[in-house]
Amino acid sequence: MELKSILYNAFKKKSPDELIAVSKKSELKKTLNVFDLIVLGIGAVVGTGIFTIIGSAIQGGPESVGAGPAIVVSMVLAVIACVFSALCYSEIAAMMPVAGSAYTYTYATMGEFMAWMVGWILMLEYAIGNITVACAWTGYFVQFLKGFKHILPDFVVNFPMWLRNDYRFMFSYCDKYGLDPHTQMPFIFDKIPFAINLPAMVIVLLLTILLVKGVKESTRFASVMVGVNMFMIISFIIVGSFYVKPENWTPFAPNGFEGIFMGAFLIFFAYIGFDAISTTAEETENPQRDLPIAILGTLVICTILYICVALVLTGNVPLGQIDIQAPIAHAMRAIGKDWFAGLISIGALCALTSVILIYQLGTTRILYAMSRDRFLPKSLRLIHKKYRTPHVLTWISGIIVILCTFFMDLSISAELCNFGTFTSFIIICIAVLILRKTDPDRPRPFRVPFSPLFPILGILTCGGLMVYSMKFLTTSSLYFPLWLLMGFAIYAGYGYKQKRLEEKLKCQRRLKPNAEIQVK
Repeated sequence: MELKSILYNAFKKKSPDELIAVSKKSELKKTLNVFDLIVLGIGAVVGTGIFTIIGSAIQGGPESVGAGPAIVVSMVLAVIACVFSALCYSEIAAMMPVAGSAYTYTYATMGEFMAWMVGWILMLEYAIGNITVACAWTGYFVQFLKGFKHILPDFVVNFPMWLRNDYRFMFSYCDKYGLDPHTQMPFIFDKIPFAINLPAMVIVLLLTILLVKGVKESTRFASVMVGVNMFMIISFIIVGSFYVKPENWTPFAPNGFEGIFMGAFLIFFAYIGFDAISTTAEETENPQRDLPIAILGTLVICTILYICVALVLTGNVPLGQIDIQAPIAHAMRAIGKDWFAGLISIGALCALTSVILIYQLGTTRILYAMSRDRFLPKSLRLIHKKYRTPHVLTWISGIIVILCTFFMDLSISAELCNFGTFTSFIIICIAVLILRKTDPDRPRPFRVPFSPLFPILGILTCGGLMVYSMKFLTTSSLYFPLWLLMGFAIYAGYGYKQKRLEEKLKCQRRLKPNAEIQVK
């Protein structure tokens, strides 16, 4: 009987009407329009793929081969997988404009336990992804400072490596060049290495403060960053197109289908952006209309930019010479445009700044929804009296990212983020199919065409890319199940009990309304 009760509670759903009713009482401020949403989406998608991932996707990584010039095919594959998921996101976000993204939609279709697990996966997707981007921001910041080597003092331009890298990198660097770690970084008590990514920590701290101030203010800032970023990318496409050498496109696919599929997996890291749009549903003025337009508009704009950049990049620089850390800026140097490479670094900083901001925004809004459902302590969802933002959760998520920059491996964190993204996209496609069966008469301002075909194709394409990549990404393939196991343990040890306690208190309040007044 006890097992039956646990299973019943674990798969207990929240009706869409209940979720919508709760969202209408939300204390979050509705300030975002469709332009704001598209800015958020482009800010998250464009910067990540072009400035941090595209080089690795072309060249390959420690556990995977690269796509070469066939990266454009990889992008098409990634977009095909994204299109089906984006359509599903559009339908369900317009139907249930509630904060929490895939977490909330899962609660309405698959029940409490699955909702918690999806929320836990989204934390992997956003928070861990943010660590990757923050550390990449440091790399471009260092390149930016080097442009002022004749103006700024040397201790600023070439500040110590232990202040811009984690200790893992420092040990790897010392081992590679035969250096004594004790001469390259300080040690606490002569035993504990001390190395921090100071620029990454500072930018996350500043953006956390900005998010506490308000989502509209954050969006205005992101608009400026995205504007600079778009100008730089379009300029790169125009300038670089005059230096394209078709012979650089051969061999087109040096590693065959394996390279193309792994390139699609890596480039998928960039497409978290349109998922981030749905996390702001409760702060959108007209979510039923604006969310689908923003999600699909972001996907179309970013895909066109990606393919153009990939064609120019691989046409400008021979395959073996494409830089992994700063591919766009390096390409400009390769064609003799050093001055433009400096401008590219500015665009990269703007792009990555907007990505960090938007990922941080998505993290806090998902945590807010989970806290409102009592999976997390009630005190965490406090709203700032002046700014009307979930300031406690914003600070917590910012501090977590700052602390994780001490020890997270960048390539592993990006791969883990991808596993989280694929999983959440698959869940959304399944949720649409379930709601079409269980709630067919509910008004849908936007409907996925050719259902159930398109949702099923979304499941197959995302699932296929994820399973295929697991053959090669052995380390992250091990960490991802461990992350899921950790989430299950937290639910079993805390979340489940909190939900039952909440239900018990609600029951008591209904039976003894006067007791509720006394408690208050």
